[in-house]
Amino acid sequence: MGYQQGLSGLSASSSDLDVIGNNIANANTVGFKSGAAQFADMYANSVATAVGNQIGIGTKLAQVQQQFSQGTITSTNQALDVAINGNGFFQLSNNGSLVYSRNGVFQLDKNGYITNAQGLQLMGYAANSNGVINTAQTVPLTVPTANIAPKATTNIAAGLNLNAQDPLMLGTPTVTPTLAAGSTLTTPGATITNTASGTNNDSYTVTFTSPTAYTVTDTTLGTTTGGTYTAGSPISLGNGQTITFNGVPASGDVVAVAPTAVAFDQNSSSTYNYSTSTTVYDSLGGSQTVNMYFAKTSAGTWNVYAGVSTGAASLIGHANFNSSGTLLGTTDASGTATTTPYVFNFSVPTTDGSATPQNLTMNIGGTTQYGGKNGVNSLQPDGYAAGTLTSFTIGADGTLTGNYSNQQTAALGQIVLANFSNQNGLVNLGNNEFQQTSASGVAQISAPGSTNHGVLQGGAVENSNVDLTSQLVDLITAQRNYQANAQTIKTQQTVDQTLINL
Repeated sequence: MGYQQGLSGLSASSSDLDVIGNNIANANTVGFKSGAAQFADMYANSVATAVGNQIGIGTKLAQVQQQFSQGTITSTNQALDVAINGNGFFQLSNNGSLVYSRNGVFQLDKNGYITNAQGLQLMGYAANSNGVINTAQTVPLTVPTANIAPKATTNIAAGLNLNAQDPLMLGTPTVTPTLAAGSTLTTPGATITNTASGTNNDSYTVTFTSPTAYTVTDTTLGTTTGGTYTAGSPISLGNGQTITFNGVPASGDVVAVAPTAVAFDQNSSSTYNYSTSTTVYDSLGGSQTVNMYFAKTSAGTWNVYAGVSTGAASLIGHANFNSSGTLLGTTDASGTATTTPYVFNFSVPTTDGSATPQNLTMNIGGTTQYGGKNGVNSLQPDGYAAGTLTSFTIGADGTLTGNYSNQQTAALGQIVLANFSNQNGLVNLGNNEFQQTSASGVAQISAPGSTNHGVLQGGAVENSNVDLTSQLVDLITAQRNYQANAQTIKTQQTVDQTLINL
């Protein structure tokens, strides 16, 4: 019987050495999962003896158990390298037959399919042209090379600060005298002394009640003040301008002073306080620049103009602020409150065959009027031109995101993971591929990060989980076992020779 036990031990030790050698050979194989030889003892079924007298007839290889522990993850900076962190396998199509792998080294074939080194196609959820992912079924994933369609601009979101201390867009006030008989009153005109004063936009009447006395009435506010007339001395009008008289007035002399608005001219920066611009896109992806101009007309009130840089800008409305610099509301060019608060409606022409005119809205809800420089806090149109695919990335949830030349992104698909109730029930096909069996259970397909499925790391690979140190120790142990079993056979041979020599 000694020969049988020794031979079975040699066979088992040889299998152990094979498993360990295979592990060591695949120490650098991406996604490789090491194996461990499991053994079972053997007894002769035909031996009808008492249980306490049974002698084993050797050992056998019970199974080679795969160790599905996590391997370390190494960054490769290759866009289509993907590592699984946690449970799960990539699902691959081999001419319609599904297999599973932990090797995440992929590339594109000539038809745009994502494949592994053996040409098997990576499976996942497809995305439509709008980037919406269809989770109904898995299909071979592709990276489309078609241009992303343009989107016409419909809204410009503008967050600005308009300087509360900016001057009003007013010229020299208009002076209209109405003089009584015998008056020698003359005036060189009214002078603006504080360009930012809101009262510069008011109308005034200077009335002489005698040759030495006058009253000033702010007809806009309905206030009246009086004073003593001194030829050549300036008389204050509000807190932003003065008027000077010469000569001798007569009782009943009346002088009207009215503001003079500066006519807007987009080509003259002296007719507005601030301007900015942004690029808008039409339905064909054609671009043109829209200029926006802001002119302060009174304290807390600004005229807003807009138009394309190659055409004429027009008044699109008015912005009104309170004394705290907060936007109170907006009105259109006619002075009627805008339909949507803080939003101006206007249109611009197009010339490239797209729909014209192009209707736009400008939302200035984030705009303030604080003392300080005029400037843009945010200015974002919502359209974009057509774009070509420049690169792509893979997210933790498996979403394959394309990056386009127009600074847009879109989902191109989503990699799925398959999990099994019994991973050791899978059949190892080689090439880092496994196949489902009845022992493994049905593949549980889901997006990475859901339920008990792991997450993905793009631009990285999972290394082999082989621990070379422990494998080399195991190799020495297996070698000793082999030698010991060989010694068993040698001992049995010595016993047989002794019997023959009797």
